[in-house]
Amino acid sequence: MMSRAAIALVRDDMPDGLPEGTEWPAPNTLVLLRREVRPGTVPAALSKFADDRWHLTPAIFEDHTKTVSLNFAPVPAAWRLEVKHYVWQLLNLSETRSMRHARRERLAPLSVAHLFPNLKAFVRWLDRHQLTSFAQVTTAHLDRYLVHLQDANIGLDRKYRRVGEVRRLWAHREVFPTCLRLPAAPPWSGEDPRDLFQQVRQDLENRTPRISERTMHTLLLWALRFVEDFAADILSAHAEHTRLHGRSPELLNRPRHQRDRRPGQLRREVTTYLDKLRSQGGCLPGHTAKNGRVQIDWRHIERLFASSSGTRYTSTGRLIAESGLPISPGIPLGTPITGLLDGIPWRTAPVDYHEAPQLARLLSTGCFIVIAYLSGARPGEVLSLRRDCLRKDPDTGLWLMGGRYYKGAVDADGNKLPQGEERADPWVVVAPVATAIKVLQRLHASELLFPTYIENYRRSTTRLGTARDVQTSAEDITDFARWVNAYCAHGGRADAIAEDRHGTLTPSRFRRTLAWFIRRRPRGLVAAAIQYGHVHVQMLQGYAGSYASGFPDEYAFEDWLYRMETTAEDQRALAAGEHVSGPAADAYRHRVTAAHRTFAGRVLTSAGQSRDLLGNPLLQIHHGRGMTCVLNPATAACQLRGTAEDPLVTPDIDDCRPNCRCLARTDRDIAQIQQQVAELEETVSDPLAPPIRHTRDQHELARLQAILDAHHEGRKPTR
Repeated sequence: MMSRAAIALVRDDMPDGLPEGTEWPAPNTLVLLRREVRPGTVPAALSKFADDRWHLTPAIFEDHTKTVSLNFAPVPAAWRLEVKHYVWQLLNLSETRSMRHARRERLAPLSVAHLFPNLKAFVRWLDRHQLTSFAQVTTAHLDRYLVHLQDANIGLDRKYRRVGEVRRLWAHREVFPTCLRLPAAPPWSGEDPRDLFQQVRQDLENRTPRISERTMHTLLLWALRFVEDFAADILSAHAEHTRLHGRSPELLNRPRHQRDRRPGQLRREVTTYLDKLRSQGGCLPGHTAKNGRVQIDWRHIERLFASSSGTRYTSTGRLIAESGLPISPGIPLGTPITGLLDGIPWRTAPVDYHEAPQLARLLSTGCFIVIAYLSGARPGEVLSLRRDCLRKDPDTGLWLMGGRYYKGAVDADGNKLPQGEERADPWVVVAPVATAIKVLQRLHASELLFPTYIENYRRSTTRLGTARDVQTSAEDITDFARWVNAYCAHGGRADAIAEDRHGTLTPSRFRRTLAWFIRRRPRGLVAAAIQYGHVHVQMLQGYAGSYASGFPDEYAFEDWLYRMETTAEDQRALAAGEHVSGPAADAYRHRVTAAHRTFAGRVLTSAGQSRDLLGNPLLQIHHGRGMTCVLNPATAACQLRGTAEDPLVTPDIDDCRPNCRCLARTDRDIAQIQQQVAELEETVSDPLAPPIRHTRDQHELARLQAILDAHHEGRKPTR
């Protein structure tokens, strides 16, 4: 049953108490009335207010976004009209109303779609409690809804979001007529969700899980193999597949083609083809029927000769059927296999006609993995890349990758620019990324590097954007890993892609994983001689190194986690009696003890917090090989990474100077030095060692022995 407020909305063009300046939609008013829509949108196809499904896709410019719509049918009938009015205002207001801690910017259509389920959950609860209008809601109802959420068996993040939607609804009272407004008092006295639920949302450690080291290593390894080793064969096979498909009977201009072919020419072509197969020991193209028998694939015969669909019933067709040639269970293409894996061809059989599109998709996925992972770009930014995105700087020799960005692209009023913006600063990328882009440019003719379909003859999509979406990319990565593991199982290989304990390998996990590798494995090899440390240096020179890209926050968070782990380990070692020597020994002990007391158990709720906290001097302890740097930028002897005034400056551990006042040595460092001493003693005792090397090693041995003696002499006696 409709409320009196809803009945009034139906009967009157303008309800009582409508604030001045509020635009009020009629049944035929466009849903996206005040939104810019994509070029090529048919106005007649745009959703109207009276529709129960509102299509928002025309107002979403990101090419990689899936079809987006709002379905009002599940909203209780008594509430449907009021909910529509509220959502219409969210879509068309020039500025979204907000409560404290929220920015007063216009919501993007995709954001409206994301909040819609939480709004519906609130409305369904109200409907179950016999309420039929927002105007009937009291503070007591809101208190009961909060209790309901506190007891609900849903995640804390979802509880936060549902409370947030009630707060957003209240914040828009001023644009509604009196009959649709929530109570005047702010919901729950304006308290924050953390106070309402007495819990803080999950820390970032658990929100975007990184991909495990073994899984990421093998995933990247195989992606690079596709890009660098298999690509030439797959590109050739796919080009042959595309050419042959274009000769299918239903695609040819039949009357013109028949005029171009002379009488008897088809028979002569077929005879030549059959003679060639006999001389080379070849087979006719075939397929396996439902009864298990291998039969001639007549559709492919028609593609080979660009003949009519009835070729099998002609005398030329009988010539083929009665040739006596064996029939292949598939359609091997003529592309030779040239790519090598471990020094031998990566496959022994030719690529099949029907297999070529699958391999092309796998190659495209391999390119996506290489580009998305090694560039540090967001998945949506990678999926929106276009053919002309790559260039090489003639002065520096660096590879630059340009493109559009959407996250953070705003106008002068802070509202999101739906069409995004061209990036002023390109990404600086390593050579494998440039190679992957070049492969994609050869794989298809699409303007987008990652089109929804690689083959242009595939069926069209209902959405206006033609780029692959993020969910499909995740599914592609799953298919990629499945193909690789089947390939490894068939060949008895031990380098299959290991399963990740967090499940699906989604592209959104790449950036944090890369940050982890750069922080924990800076010397780990990416490809050939390229190390993660080099990838980081390249990234810092381009857009990925700017805070707008978000990657420095990802890296800062991984750095924070790493320092918390090492600080805890250092504290345990000190508590167990570890001895520390060197000019910075006292500073080391003070910082470790104070950092443990200050930061142990600290929970972060944003990546930006980690960047701010890393500047604390207590955390400026950096472990190297046989030494620990207790960094003081003003006295450090090494070449600092950054300026002395930069709170995130780090020492160059590889350039550590023996006379630096920032040096400290723990018992763990001394154990590493003792190992170095043992190795040098072995080389010094070698009578066959060259004199120059012998002298150099003796000098280094004496230096290390002096460090050991100083450390042991300074150890306090224990009782």
